[in-house]
Amino acid sequence: MSVNMHVVNEGTQVGMIKIYGVGGSSVAIVGDAEVISLSSAFDTPPESCLTGPFQLLPPEP
Repeated sequence: MSVNMHVVNEGTQVGMIKIYGVGGSSVAIVGDAEVISLSSAFDTPPESCLTGPFQLLPPEP
């Protein structure tokens, strides 16, 4: 099986972009991108993380 594809790159004009919020894993790309570097940060203070003992949820009826 093979796929033949013909792509013609032409000019792109973007008037305005409105971003009202982002998720935990998101990227907004306008135009060409040869390299996309991903990074992450964990900024939750340790005292707000809940660790054991856990309460099990009852089974659904």
